[in-house]
Amino acid sequence: MFRNFFSSITRNGLSLFGTGLAIASLVLIISLFVIEGMGYDGGPYLGILTFLILPMIFVVGLLLIPLGSFLYRRSLRKVPGGESVPLLPIFDLNKPKTRNWLLVLTGATMVNIVIVAGATYKGVEVMESVEFCGMACHAVMEPEHTAYQRSSHSRVSCAECHIGSGADWFVKSKLDGAWQLVAVALDIYPRPIPTPLHDLRPARETCEQCHWPTRFVGDKLSVRKHYEEDEANTELTTVLLLKVGGTAGGGASGIHWHVDRGVQIRYRSDESRENVYEVEYTNEDGEVKLFADRRAPEEGGTWREMDCVDCHNRPSHNYQAPDAEIDVAIRDGLINRTLPFVRKEGLRIIDAEYPSHEEAREVITAELGEYYLNNYPEIAAERADDIAEAAITLGDIYSVNVFPQMKVWWNTYPEHIGHETSDGCYRCHGKRLRTKEREQISRDCDVCHTVLAEREENPEILTQLDP
Repeated sequence: MFRNFFSSITRNGLSLFGTGLAIASLVLIISLFVIEGMGYDGGPYLGILTFLILPMIFVVGLLLIPLGSFLYRRSLRKVPGGESVPLLPIFDLNKPKTRNWLLVLTGATMVNIVIVAGATYKGVEVMESVEFCGMACHAVMEPEHTAYQRSSHSRVSCAECHIGSGADWFVKSKLDGAWQLVAVALDIYPRPIPTPLHDLRPARETCEQCHWPTRFVGDKLSVRKHYEEDEANTELTTVLLLKVGGTAGGGASGIHWHVDRGVQIRYRSDESRENVYEVEYTNEDGEVKLFADRRAPEEGGTWREMDCVDCHNRPSHNYQAPDAEIDVAIRDGLINRTLPFVRKEGLRIIDAEYPSHEEAREVITAELGEYYLNNYPEIAAERADDIAEAAITLGDIYSVNVFPQMKVWWNTYPEHIGHETSDGCYRCHGKRLRTKEREQISRDCDVCHTVLAEREENPEILTQLDP
């Protein structure tokens, strides 16, 4: 029975090729699935090959079998006397041979459905994995994937934030991904990747599934260490009381007042959202205020309702400033603070452009060693290990923030939280935006935080908080 079945589907070359293609891909799928189940880590490409590429080849092989049979029958009809050959097969269930043949065909179809369904499920799982998003197109997504691994969301999958739940956004993301695949294959993708993403799903459908901005958080104490560019790398401390706020009782307060349910804020800006032209504020009573920049263009720009990512624009892909990175490295002991002028020289060396990470590490090591050899020869001889460790740390800092192949530099992607590395809050809370009555959006520092100490060596407030 099985021999007759395979004989009937391989009478022509195309069906025979399709059968071979389907069997070969099926054997490879099963083999690679077993290898993966045994613990072999093939990276993102093993999953792509096993559950995306090979299943497509398997389906193509299956489709070639009936197509070949159809073309074969059509060719027979063109032969003299072949008019009696039916174009499509005739199933006479009164014949035992036909019933057996149909039974085998039904069984094979059920097996194929199970294989394709399983591969589809695993394929979707692969496409939503962090490895697929961050490592499959390594050169393109290396900056984002590297920053993501250092973020507080490193255990949250890419799809949870970029897609969220529901079939509609899943389908939309895969359609967008099809063009991205073409762009990568043809090397026509932009460098750097432009931001912001204008078709990103609203934060209320993604971020707010975990974060509740209406929950009252209150104030948060922030202690930040800085180091002077002097010989002793003098330690300074800034202490801030951040008014995170939220909803308490019947009203909102603090920074999260912006996303209170009774407040609606819309703004018009350029494509980068760095330059805000107008802000429209509607309170819970329906009163509307329009703050506008007189120098801004009257037309153009894009209106947008404010949500989380307008301030938290780099929640998982944040690139730090070089001075902030060095401060953290010194604070954590990765760079020995007792090396003279290590902060000043370290900042000078890494705040530069190098063609690759490898060359950056070589130049950083050479320049730092040369500086101490020329200015502090005794330290260069006695503390070579500390200098080498500092050079390695500086190279690491450069490699996780700067990506020459994607033209990502220290200031390529500004962060809007605060106002130190970009205008951030001052995009709206500045002097330019006013109502017709000359009312401004508040730029009082105490609205968002209270400065308890600013770059002090031994802040008294810390002694009071922790006597």
